[in-house]
Amino acid sequence: MTEGTPTSSLRIAVIGTNYLGANTAAGMAEFGFDVIGVEIDEHRLKLLNDGKAPLYEPGLDPLLKKHVDSGRLRFTKDYREVADWADVYFICVGTPQTEGSDAADLAQVNSVVDMLAPLLTRPVLVVGRSTVPVGTSKLVEQRFHTEAPAGPGVEIAWQPEFLREAHGVDDTLHPDRLVFGVQTPEAEATLREVFATPIAEGTPVVVCNLPTAELVKGGANAFLATKISFINALSEMADATGADVTQLADALGFDQRIGRGMLNAGPGYGGGCLPKDLRAFMARAGELGVEEVITLLREVDDINYRRRARIVDVTHELLGAAWVGRNVTVLGAAFKAGTDDVRDSPALDIAGRIQLHGATVTVYDPEAMENARRVRPTLRYAASALEACENAHLVLHLTEWPEFRALDPVTLKEVVDTPVILDARLLLDSAQWRAAGWTYRAPGKP
Repeated sequence: MTEGTPTSSLRIAVIGTNYLGANTAAGMAEFGFDVIGVEIDEHRLKLLNDGKAPLYEPGLDPLLKKHVDSGRLRFTKDYREVADWADVYFICVGTPQTEGSDAADLAQVNSVVDMLAPLLTRPVLVVGRSTVPVGTSKLVEQRFHTEAPAGPGVEIAWQPEFLREAHGVDDTLHPDRLVFGVQTPEAEATLREVFATPIAEGTPVVVCNLPTAELVKGGANAFLATKISFINALSEMADATGADVTQLADALGFDQRIGRGMLNAGPGYGGGCLPKDLRAFMARAGELGVEEVITLLREVDDINYRRRARIVDVTHELLGAAWVGRNVTVLGAAFKAGTDDVRDSPALDIAGRIQLHGATVTVYDPEAMENARRVRPTLRYAASALEACENAHLVLHLTEWPEFRALDPVTLKEVVDTPVILDARLLLDSAQWRAAGWTYRAPGKP
């Protein structure tokens, strides 16, 4: 990575420094700006000022350390420290699902306005990066104009992020597109200064109004969820007919109108963003009376959860229709490889369901063990894949870590009770496992 050297003297504040904010703050420092991150959690604040990320993300620790050590990047819990210092404020706080509802919880966004607005005495640009329901930006603008001493001098823009967990650093530094939801040429010019480095690399820029920018992220996630559920629905057709869903996806993917990306059958989507963003999108569509969107996306979400139930059913079949007294190994706890995020993880959900049926479940994941223990403390956990497989009657491959694809089926066969594997990610070499004496099963493959 090459450190940016912009001619701009803009100073940047990043408010909220968990996944999105930590990547944003480190990325802005790498672009060459002086950056202060605002974080109210004391533990997270200490980690960040030591140059350590508050979560596992490949490449983020060294980037934070580099710019904390250079003095270009620091973190504070004091809003007053940035109020008279920064020219641009990025809002990067979480918008989780509201308890008891599908709607997004905007409490953290509102808290930022509560804390920051009374301190702004001069014209600045406040840029939302958090994923919010369409219409939120105008409500935020109204509050800043009413509550900030600078009044209408506080301009609001929205610049949605498209970071993929396990690829957050690269997606920050080299985004595949930039969307600027702005209301004035001045705001657009400022954002072009901030993102001068990726723009110079050829990153396309879409300039639009605020509601369009707000809809982009939710719309993108809704489409990705639809694509994943679609191929998983076709996997059921493949099972019913003897077709191979992987070859089917390859053939479909050559159509440029479809594309191969995100067309992998598996246990379904999860994580802290896509599921809750999809439901928030549906909730907002309901508020706006757009019933067609609700009908489509509700079925997308239902297919996703039925996929998990289907894997549990196949597990029961492979265990000889028995649960009690059976040992099941689950390889994977994170919702996908490259992260320690277990929020709405299909792997952990499936493991929990199998345990509730009466089987003994042992889990191993290269990075997500600590988080998994907090979420599912009653499951058993092993220190390695080999240990997890000891005395297993069935092994489930549920998270696509490269470590699992590199496992030696001959070695594993020596420690299991029954050499049966359910490859729910459809990524293992079936011929190799069968040659080693395993019963290999993958949903959607003959």
